[in-house]
Amino acid sequence: MTAISACPACDAVPAAQTVAQQDVLSDQSLALSVPQVHCGACISKVENTLAAYPGVHSARVNLSLKRAFVEAEPQVSIDDLITQLAGVGYEAHELDQGALSATVNDKARRDLLMRLGLAGFAAMNVMLLSVAVWAGAENATRDLFHWISAAIALPALAYTASPFYKSAWKALRARQLNMDVPIVLAIVLAVVTSVWETALSGHHAYFDAALTLVFFLLAGRYLDHRTRAAARSAAEELTALEVPRATRVDGDTTSTVAISELQVGDLVLVKPGGRMPVDGEIVSGESELDRSLLTGETLPVFAKPGQNVSAGEVNLTGPLTVRAAAIGADTSLQRMANLVAIAESGRSRYRSLADSAAKLYAPGVHILSALAFLGWYVFTLDVRTALNIAAAVLIITCPCALGLAVPAVTTAASGRLFQKGMLVKSATALERLATVDTVVFDKTGTLTQGTPVVTNWAALDAEAASVALALASGSAHPLSQAIVQAGAGGIAAELSDIQERPGFGIEAVWQGKPVRLGRCDWVGAQPVEGTAVYLKVGAETAFAIRCTDALRPGAAQTVSDLREQGFHVHLLSGDAENAVEAIAQELGIEDWRAEFLPEEKSEYIKALNDAGHRVLMVGDGLNDTAALTAADVSISPASALDAARVASDIVLLGTDLSPVTDALLVARRAVRRIKENFRIATLYNVVAVPLAVAGLATPLIAAIAMSTSSITVSLNALRVRVK
Repeated sequence: MTAISACPACDAVPAAQTVAQQDVLSDQSLALSVPQVHCGACISKVENTLAAYPGVHSARVNLSLKRAFVEAEPQVSIDDLITQLAGVGYEAHELDQGALSATVNDKARRDLLMRLGLAGFAAMNVMLLSVAVWAGAENATRDLFHWISAAIALPALAYTASPFYKSAWKALRARQLNMDVPIVLAIVLAVVTSVWETALSGHHAYFDAALTLVFFLLAGRYLDHRTRAAARSAAEELTALEVPRATRVDGDTTSTVAISELQVGDLVLVKPGGRMPVDGEIVSGESELDRSLLTGETLPVFAKPGQNVSAGEVNLTGPLTVRAAAIGADTSLQRMANLVAIAESGRSRYRSLADSAAKLYAPGVHILSALAFLGWYVFTLDVRTALNIAAAVLIITCPCALGLAVPAVTTAASGRLFQKGMLVKSATALERLATVDTVVFDKTGTLTQGTPVVTNWAALDAEAASVALALASGSAHPLSQAIVQAGAGGIAAELSDIQERPGFGIEAVWQGKPVRLGRCDWVGAQPVEGTAVYLKVGAETAFAIRCTDALRPGAAQTVSDLREQGFHVHLLSGDAENAVEAIAQELGIEDWRAEFLPEEKSEYIKALNDAGHRVLMVGDGLNDTAALTAADVSISPASALDAARVASDIVLLGTDLSPVTDALLVARRAVRRIKENFRIATLYNVVAVPLAVAGLATPLIAAIAMSTSSITVSLNALRVRVK
């Protein structure tokens, strides 16, 4: 038999596809938190930087989450990607994707939107048929239109109102009443009486009223869902910040292992730029640690053998070998996550205005409907008449306006604040914000910009400035980066024999003279007050390059406005006492605390609550997350780390703090509008309920009454304004 010869290229295609598939399958997915991303230009720069790294197949940035997602070959190290981003000015941290919660539940939003659209479509069609009945259609024509309405309404109500059925059933099983119980009872009774009336050739059917009721309630439910959609668990975000892998040292060999494989007593190597995976003690090496995310300290601290370190701290300049003392759930970072979880559960006990109204409303509606049924049955001895009027009472009193009262206002107010640069995440944030009488600020990254700025660069002569710029360019130290920013556009000197001494500074040779940039004692300089890095050129006297943490735009005006409006203003920080005191005096804040641990911040907030104060916390760091969740309501800047932004109720999108006062003003106005809406809904019931009890609430009157009250409530919500 003659074998059929295949084209060599065709033979190669399946093999190539198999290899390609294997390559794709072997790729790794990496996630990075990039808190400094804030605009389209940032997204482009981060994505291009990551995509240009060898072995990276794709990189995309999610602006709202401030995360970068990377598909790369197995040999690509996430530490290298972090270093690559640091080189273009973007701080990055590894995230454990397995520990991250699911992103915003778009499926639930789409489901509500689908039900809302179908309810509106069905209501419009049934309303068109009802117009003919209201216009005087009789006998067979009226019955035909009623049966067509039933054919449209019954399946539509079965599908669109299912969220209310489930909620009501859950409440009844728990032997409780919520707002959905009278809603479901009204829908069921309206459908039963309408089908019964249609079968008996009756004059009135409530199919249109039932669909309109569901449409308005779904609109309120959808608006409420949108305000909740951005909220996720801060405790899970903190867990995701834990380092998922570590480099274990075993004699002369090292190996990369999962954190779960480490044991107390193991030696762990932490490279420059890496975060501490465990709590422990430094065994060898000298470096500097950035604790700003955990403690709020502005400046790095010197690290040497015998010093204790905590998970989450960033190693800056030299390799460190650490003996593990606490791993996984026992680390300080995990204890902070537990504090956040406890605080979140406490905040969840807040009862919203809508829930408080429902607690009184639901039993009142049931009692009123039952009394109407009994009264008309005793008066007429006609079950059909009594049931019709009881159904009319339930439909008329059903909480369309009440269901829209809160979400309509919160959506309008959230939109106004978004225009001012604030994103409201929590559905009850504005209600809680309206009760605030005390505002607590973090310092580093909140009242200040969180990055050092050189204040006396102009005092350096040209040669010294060029040497300082050249030395600083070789270091990732925050003060070195401040010098690089101050000298941007200048010409760096040509240096030789450049060496970085971890924990001390950088030294080199310039024109045959030794030059140093670093710590005061290492350079041999006289210390000055405040924050400074010292430059020594040859035998010349060392020069102190002074740095300060500049105030965030609008910080001084915001604090001043808050104090004038009668708010108590506090400042809590993990930074050194002299740095905190200087900021407090500059802003006129009398109540301030320095060197506060995360637990102490949280306890301070709780003490204020116990004293009867309602607290707004404004913070941005990991050390603030427990305090953010312990406060009655909280705000974080968009530049904050993921965990802080998720723990907060409101995110400040810009760099200016001024919108904080706008938020307090809008919150108070929003609560006034909500209470006005409740009064409108009450007035509507005062007028409409007697009509229903008297037997005068025809389907036309019910439709007009429901629509009028709902539209009035929505228009009143739009009166929320920001000056």
